[in-house]
Amino acid sequence: MKLALIGYGKMGRAIQEIARQRGHEIALIIDLHNRHELTAQALQQVDVAIEFTSPHTAFHNVLFCLQQQVPVVCGSTGWLDQLEEAKAAAEAARTGLIVASNFSVGVNIFFEVNKRLAQLMSGQPDYAISLKEIHHTQKKDAPSGTAITLAEQILAAIPRKEKWVNNPTSNEAELGIASERVDPAPGTHHVKYSSEVDDIEIIHTAHNRTGFALGAVLAAEFLKEKTGFFGMKEVLNL
Repeated sequence: MKLALIGYGKMGRAIQEIARQRGHEIALIIDLHNRHELTAQALQQVDVAIEFTSPHTAFHNVLFCLQQQVPVVCGSTGWLDQLEEAKAAAEAARTGLIVASNFSVGVNIFFEVNKRLAQLMSGQPDYAISLKEIHHTQKKDAPSGTAITLAEQILAAIPRKEKWVNNPTSNEAELGIASERVDPAPGTHHVKYSSEVDDIEIIHTAHNRTGFALGAVLAAEFLKEKTGFFGMKEVLNL
């Protein structure tokens, strides 16, 4: 399979290594220095584009690729208020789109555990709920997309929580997310239920970027020649 890497930072390089190990060809690399090379002609040689840039450029990149009928795997966060437009573009172009806040196999299993735990705790108002996420200092958005996904899963299961906020809070209707930026942390997420008698906590800690990169390549393999919008739940058959 021929891949385009749009975004060639640490994640892009990790994806390149995994993709080559799995027998794929990197047909196009786009970064800050050659964005003008992301053209319709360049994309003609590509089976799937993998996009990891920034909240400010992701939507434009995704939309452009879809308009050229190139399926897109996107791991950029902070632009999802435009996701419905991207889905419509994929449908119009009869191509595929995968957007995920986290491509790690372990994190996506963690999402399923989080949903189940929230369901079990929905009738336990004596437990205070909090989230914490820790990432490297180069991460541009806070809270992380993964933390937002975890928070939204909890909000869906626990009616007494009405919204999440990006700070610790004592407001019973709010779900607090604490964000820390510490190098060289690739990503840790805590979900904690605390009462006077005990605590229940689930934690996912990434040791490196390999898990994220592998998941992105698995998503690209899944998406080739598919039409529609998918998530990692479909990719991993969870």
